Amino acid sequence: QVQLVESGGGLVQPGGSLRLSCAASGFTFSWAAMSWYRQAPGKERELVASISGTGGTTNYVNFAKGRFTISRDNAKNTVYLQMSSLKPEDTAMYYCRTTRPSGTVYWGKGTLVTVSS
Repeated sequence: QVQLVESGGGLVQPGGSLRLSCAASGFTFSWAAMSWYRQAPGKERELVASISGTGGTTNYVNFAKGRFTISRDNAKNTVYLQMSSLKPEDTAMYYCRTTRPSGTVYWGKGTLVTVSS
């Protein structure tokens, strides 16, 4: 059974930092590309960053470039999103995602990040 469990969200002041984690199970983690998405209330879910199975390739949406870093530890079956220089507009529910070879997409339940003073 594929399972993705996010953690690390919380309240942070503008300019602050936060590290999110996504613990994965139920599939061969090292073979799977992983992604972080986010969704603010009333808005569409949007891609934040993605990483290849080995961690050798990463991609970022423009708003994340230079501020967010995606990484993974395959020995721990965990993918991370390190966020810095946070802005109020970064406030959202952050989700971990993977796509199986069958085409089925799996999502975690999300972790809430609130950036406010």
